Amino acid sequence: MKTLPSLLAACALLTGVYDTAIAGNAPENFIYTSSGDLPSAGALLGRPDIGGVQIVYNWRKLETVKGEYDFSAIEADLAIVRGLNKKLFIQIQDRFFEPDARNVPDYLMTHPEYGGGISPQFDNPGENKPVGSGWVAQQWNPAVRARYQALLKALAEKFDGEVYGVNLPETAIDLDPKHEPEGYSCDAYFQGEMENLAFARKAFRKSKVVQYVNFWPCEWDNDHDYMGRLFDFAANNDIGLGGPDIVPYRKGQMKNSYPFFNKYKGKLAFVGLAVQEPTLTYKNPKTKKPFTKAEFTAFAGNYLGADAIFWSTATPWLRK
Repeated sequence: MKTLPSLLAACALLTGVYDTAIAGNAPENFIYTSSGDLPSAGALLGRPDIGGVQIVYNWRKLETVKGEYDFSAIEADLAIVRGLNKKLFIQIQDRFFEPDARNVPDYLMTHPEYGGGISPQFDNPGENKPVGSGWVAQQWNPAVRARYQALLKALAEKFDGEVYGVNLPETAIDLDPKHEPEGYSCDAYFQGEMENLAFARKAFRKSKVVQYVNFWPCEWDNDHDYMGRLFDFAANNDIGLGGPDIVPYRKGQMKNSYPFFNKYKGKLAFVGLAVQEPTLTYKNPKTKKPFTKAEFTAFAGNYLGADAIFWSTATPWLRK
């Protein structure tokens, strides 16, 4: 027997109902960009229909030497955002999607206790894109995890209540199953990510805390109850959830995070989802054209329960 989410998805695909009017308030629009790029996006941020910005900061930029932090980039961006009376979300990035992007502090990659600090991962961004490669911090390694939590603690001491929210990166990683790093297991990775999230919630008492979740390694259709445990923990601990891609009723997401967003609609502290550059490549199977702003917004608001959408600065409607 098909589940309700499956039936909803099937109906939507058959009828092409992606742009149904949103009941109640539409998600708030934010823009999404990387550290160092905010000045060039100032005109977009100043628009009256944009409530704020989400900015990605990589670990290496924030911790230059072990235990020594440089938050000047966040301070500069926060000054711009405040000057425009907008909101700032900071994403603390520990995974990267380019072969040369080993953006963690050097000591993590050189000191033996960290086991290399990062591991190679593979990614297939967007629709009809070649498989890329990148790196992910070994959050299953307690020594690496302790350093990431030290960074979160330092950030909270400086910016809790000053920034609107902090979000942790997506849960999805794709390691080479033939060359898994020492100490890695899917359970160890899940437990490590959950520990980081609990730590972030305790460290940031005033700002919103949001975990990006899309897929868990080894899991499909919640067969390890990773997704179920995460959503339950978030709902019971004043934690927001979100994700890096809004692709209406896409099969992979419908077997992973999307039905849980629908199930927990109205039960989470905050839901923030993104339309990033790869997301813009996906097409509505009915129209054979890229999804429109209305289609993204309706699905995010009606089905996923989004409070905010983080739009790539490359999004066409922002450029009109």
